[in-house]
Amino acid sequence: MAKKGKLTEVSVKIGKALGKAEKQAHRRARQLSEAGKVTKEELHDISKQVEALKKQLVKTTTRLKKVLSS
Repeated sequence: MAKKGKLTEVSVKIGKALGKAEKQAHRRARQLSEAGKVTKEELHDISKQVEALKKQLVKTTTRLKKVLSS
């Protein structure tokens, strides 16, 4: 009977350790997911800025060509 008690104690400890590890893994996965969403939004904003700069560059180039050809 003594062995059964020790086996039970060890299995409980193992179960607790696994539970803690799973809990941390889920937390980290959630944090990574949130970080991914923020990064995606930032990349979208940056791409908008790049598009605006491209348009501005085209306008400036056109104006320069007009001035230089005059």
